[in-house]
Amino acid sequence: MKAYVVIFVLVITGIIGCNRHPKENLKISEVTFPPPVPARDEMVSQKFAPIYSAVEGEESTEEIRIDKPVDNPNVTSLVKEGADTIKKIIKEGEISFESINVIETRKKILASLKGFGGYVDDDSEDTDGIGGRKEFVLSIKIPAKNFDAFLNTVSATATKVDSRNIRIKDVTTHYIDTKTRLANKKTLESRYLELLKRGTKIADLLEIENKLTEIRSDIESTQSQLNYLIKQVAYSTMTITFYTRQTQQVASGYSFGYKFKQALGEGLNLLQDMLFTIISLWPLWIVLTVVYVVIKRWRRKRRA
Repeated sequence: MKAYVVIFVLVITGIIGCNRHPKENLKISEVTFPPPVPARDEMVSQKFAPIYSAVEGEESTEEIRIDKPVDNPNVTSLVKEGADTIKKIIKEGEISFESINVIETRKKILASLKGFGGYVDDDSEDTDGIGGRKEFVLSIKIPAKNFDAFLNTVSATATKVDSRNIRIKDVTTHYIDTKTRLANKKTLESRYLELLKRGTKIADLLEIENKLTEIRSDIESTQSQLNYLIKQVAYSTMTITFYTRQTQQVASGYSFGYKFKQALGEGLNLLQDMLFTIISLWPLWIVLTVVYVVIKRWRRKRRA
């Protein structure tokens, strides 16, 4: 019986001792893991890595090649952040219409074009007196944001619209690709410049200079393509053809003085053509001259 009492007392004492140390006072030490051991290939690449990356500042054994894309963090962040990824649209159009007064219509179009910040790329005039038609053709450049507003202004001056054609081309992918290639080429140029600074052998320096020449040529070509693409996106092209069949306006270019001048010019051209035609027949004139001399001598002998 005493043994059971002793065991009961020990159990009660243990329970009371556990209650005196709550769980929140327990402290678990932080578990740490040993650093990973690099593989054999990684150890070799770290040992033989003489070339430093101009972009990341870390060692690399990668061979520099012109035709190999370079991982440019600036370009990567540009695509990831969505910067400069707004749609790039090239818009072109043609419109042809009839107008009562082509002179006034031309003045209104040019005034409206100036107000919208555009300019004339080509301007031509044609008067067909026989067909009874006077026509103007304007090739203009207009800021893309003002294309629709300017087109509405041009349409308002028309008496009758014959045709209107608008073309829209999305070049966003081409724009981003060209810009990325340009950034990659510039990064590759920086890497070669870094190698050029650290080079010591003449052969290596000459080879790096040749590579730099090729890279810079590619950069200039790509930059020109990008500039042309940006200009196409910024300024839309529109060809405006307007004409009239009003007799007074068509005949203004076919007055008596104009016709007299045209007749003199045509007569002079005809005279020049005849002269050169006669000159081109010189072998025939030589043969005729010889025949004439022979016949004339024969007649003299016969008379004698």
